[in-house]
Amino acid sequence: MPKPGLDQKPLLDARDISLEFGGKLILDRVSVQIQPAEVAVVIGPNGAGKTSLLRVLLGLWSPTRGRVQRRSGLRIGYMPQRLQIEPVLPLSVHRFLTLRQRAAKEELLARLEQVGVPHLLGKAVQSLSGGEMQRVLLARALLNRPNLLVLDEPAQGVDVVGQGEVFRLIDDIRRETGCGVLMVSHDLHLVMAGADAVICLNQHVCCTGRPEEVSRHPEYQRLFPTGDVQGIGIYRHEHNHVHDLHGEVHDLHGHGTDDCHHEHGTTKR
Repeated sequence: MPKPGLDQKPLLDARDISLEFGGKLILDRVSVQIQPAEVAVVIGPNGAGKTSLLRVLLGLWSPTRGRVQRRSGLRIGYMPQRLQIEPVLPLSVHRFLTLRQRAAKEELLARLEQVGVPHLLGKAVQSLSGGEMQRVLLARALLNRPNLLVLDEPAQGVDVVGQGEVFRLIDDIRRETGCGVLMVSHDLHLVMAGADAVICLNQHVCCTGRPEEVSRHPEYQRLFPTGDVQGIGIYRHEHNHVHDLHGEVHDLHGHGTDDCHHEHGTTKR
């Protein structure tokens, strides 16, 4: 939720957004508002228009109808759903981070430190694991010190343990910097528990509100019924330990342990 004392003017305010391509309606009168320090998650079935909505909000596509208003001076950090890099292309993490914008080595190390992987600066991008690559992409999104982080499937290609760590890291960054977060994800069992607001999309906004409100809404239950692999319960991860980038469990002093507690409520999976 927005922190006391922060400017309560929305970072981004989209009203009645519609989008058509080739006579096909992609988005139908969608309204979205993102507040400072808020985590808003867009969920929905495949083909619901989630990535299309992000592209409109980012200004990459113009809506057929409606308007998007961004706060003056808004800095946006964007993390794409996936990034394909030619395996034969000699590309270090250092070079990758500076492809779009120049930054001093100290700044690159500071952003990699922020996501827990400063040791990767000189590594080849092709040698990174899925979890390491997601952290590097997040570091790149943080380079311009954004007021708003826009993340399209930020745990793509990461195992279940790594997904939890990616979402915890995003929440830590939000709390430290006060930035807003707009996220698209299908990992409902993880993101719903950490969201302030959930927007359930299926070309139009089916329902929106706090996670517990949305999970009880008839439209949500119709889209994600019991037995659907994308259905959710309440997920809590008790952190009396940490996971490294390879999924190994350690206690808070860095020693190996098998003591990993995950609690689930009523699960619709």
